[in-house]
Amino acid sequence: MDREIRTRFAPSPTGALHIGGVRTALFSWLHARHHQGKFILRIEDTDAERSTEENTRQILEAMEWLGLDWDEGPYFQAQRLDVYRSYLERLLNAGAAYWCDCEPEDLERKRKQALAEGRKPKYDGTCRDRGLKEGPGRVARFRMPDTGVTAFEDLIKGRISIDNAEMDDLVLLRSDGMPTYNFTVVVDDASMGMTHVIRGDDHVNNTPRQIRIYEALGLDIPFFAHVPMILGPDKTKLSKRHGATSVMAYKEMGYLPEALVNYLVRLSWSHGDQEIFSRQELIEYFDIQDVGRAAAVFNPDKLLWLNHHYIKTGDPRRLAGLLKEFAARKGYEIPAEDYLVRVVTDVRERTKTLVEMVEFGDFYFRDAAPPEDLMRKFLTPEALEILKALAEEFSRMESMEKEAAEPRVKALLERLGVPFKVVAQPLRVALTGKTVSPGIFEVMATLGKERVLARLGRVLSTGGPV
Repeated sequence: MDREIRTRFAPSPTGALHIGGVRTALFSWLHARHHQGKFILRIEDTDAERSTEENTRQILEAMEWLGLDWDEGPYFQAQRLDVYRSYLERLLNAGAAYWCDCEPEDLERKRKQALAEGRKPKYDGTCRDRGLKEGPGRVARFRMPDTGVTAFEDLIKGRISIDNAEMDDLVLLRSDGMPTYNFTVVVDDASMGMTHVIRGDDHVNNTPRQIRIYEALGLDIPFFAHVPMILGPDKTKLSKRHGATSVMAYKEMGYLPEALVNYLVRLSWSHGDQEIFSRQELIEYFDIQDVGRAAAVFNPDKLLWLNHHYIKTGDPRRLAGLLKEFAARKGYEIPAEDYLVRVVTDVRERTKTLVEMVEFGDFYFRDAAPPEDLMRKFLTPEALEILKALAEEFSRMESMEKEAAEPRVKALLERLGVPFKVVAQPLRVALTGKTVSPGIFEVMATLGKERVLARLGRVLSTGGPV
């Protein structure tokens, strides 16, 4: 294709940005990036009653969080009403559109009658040839051809065709003066030079109608690709009952954007048997025609597995920066960045989200006495005697790093004739308040000498539960 590839994502700010919408945006973004084209963001906010600035802000934040940068926009449909009006005048002047004053009650009565008689409940063309002018309460309708077929080659689904007689004289402009979706999307995609329209397959039925509007306006028709829907694990449409569907909910749950991007692109698309992709690999390998036709099933466990992979292999300093927000939510004082980097390194093998990292490693952020039940079980008089000897040894050490501390601890225990396993849990409970933690020497190294001695001193001074 000689023209510059131009794709778009056009969400409606009537709610939060959901998983299905993001996957569509991702495919559109990748198609543009693969072909060194342009990706445009458009906000379809003509539904004034339901569109909110807060939803718009969340959409932009979600796109930025995922790294789906746009080259133009965001454009807002509510600011383009004059543009739609000019295109409507072109249709009216060409006889491809007309004004209609049919009352909603009459239309509903005719719809019910058609259904009762086994006919398609479409507009019967009452006002087609009445030559009405614009007036209060009137709508503008598109004059759909009565005969023939409208067909197109979907880049994912293949050839799709529909008899024109099956299609309605759809409304282009409502009685309140607001243009409708099928009209605005044609005007926007044409005037913004879209070469490829990639969207959910719930829009397949709209496409023949839109093609007819393109043709009536003498506009170039873009390529269409309709992405299959995402199902829940039970093979029904993905919804809140399957878990979080909002993109930003996954950010709140401590998922990494690269994990969500990697997971979503693999829903209906593949490149051999490869599961994990860098962003550059996705751009290099992605082809919209490789997207499958079948609906994809959302698997939360697979997403969690991917997130764990990116946590285990990610840059600890970057993860430490991300961890600050999740520690702050718990009311913890944010420690120095170098300390946070060590925390990340300690806990990431055992944790799958940023939330889990803070919860599992909470003892790094707060200095609380161990629970009384663990004190009673593990901090026995015999254990406290060993911990006292360890504390004295630690006080003479300059460093708590593993390579320095481990030989000293083992040498002391050897002199005392005590196996390490005997002291491991009492020492872990004293320092972390838990029976499960990262390796005890890693914990000691991260906490540092001052914290280690303070926590041992606390349990030794009480001789039991605080």
